Amino acid sequence: MTKPVAPLLVATDLDGTLVPNASMGVPEFTARVLRRLDDAGVPVVFVTGRPLRWMSPFWPHVGKHGLAIVSNGAITFDAHAQRVVTIAGIDAEPGLELSRSIAAAVPDANFAIECVDGIRFDPDFPERGASREGVRRGALAEIWDQPVAKLLVRHSAVESNDIFQEQVTAAVGDRATVTWSVPGLAEISAAGVTKASALARLCERRGILPRDVIAFGDMPNDIAMLGWAGTAYAVANAHESVRAIAHDVVLSCMEEGVAHALDRLVPAPEA
Repeated sequence: MTKPVAPLLVATDLDGTLVPNASMGVPEFTARVLRRLDDAGVPVVFVTGRPLRWMSPFWPHVGKHGLAIVSNGAITFDAHAQRVVTIAGIDAEPGLELSRSIAAAVPDANFAIECVDGIRFDPDFPERGASREGVRRGALAEIWDQPVAKLLVRHSAVESNDIFQEQVTAAVGDRATVTWSVPGLAEISAAGVTKASALARLCERRGILPRDVIAFGDMPNDIAMLGWAGTAYAVANAHESVRAIAHDVVLSCMEEGVAHALDRLVPAPEA
């Protein structure tokens, strides 16, 4: 990898990029590098598909600027003030119409909605991982009572993930933005909402041009951001579609590839 020009801002995905998937912490070396860049005045902005409810372990590493972009660009959050700065959500009426179109194209699809206050499930959405005690369940028409950051569609019985993605994308059309970060789960944001759109607004407010941004990612939901940034890097474990559009490839997330790349931008101060 050639040494990049020091950026005015770094944007990085979390799962599979800065940290291994489903991590609930930041490795020591990566944490040190993040602090060094922050001390040097280079903001590192987390731009992730994670919802707010999965971000608590990362707030101590956000840095002085205090901002993170979550839910694939739908929410910009102030970690210091613990408040939503902006939300570009899907309202109930168009969202319910989207879900009906998807259900017609993908029979037996299950739905969930990510809200600012947590996730909500339709009656048949499969529970995975930790207990969902206290999570609201019900027909979408009953639980969709606020703008939604993401509409999630799961169908574990499809023969091919590619077919599932094609079916959902065709059903949605240009009414919303469809992307994915794990097989068997489609993530739907409001029309025009991507990691790139939220990052562009954040950078515009700070007077930072795309050419001065370095971005890191690993999955298709990072492609818009990587295409917008002046310099784009994929980690070695990235999806082939991401490696294809990146300017270069760094070490894998398991090897703390993003941190090692950033370490070359801002070397440790001499003793």
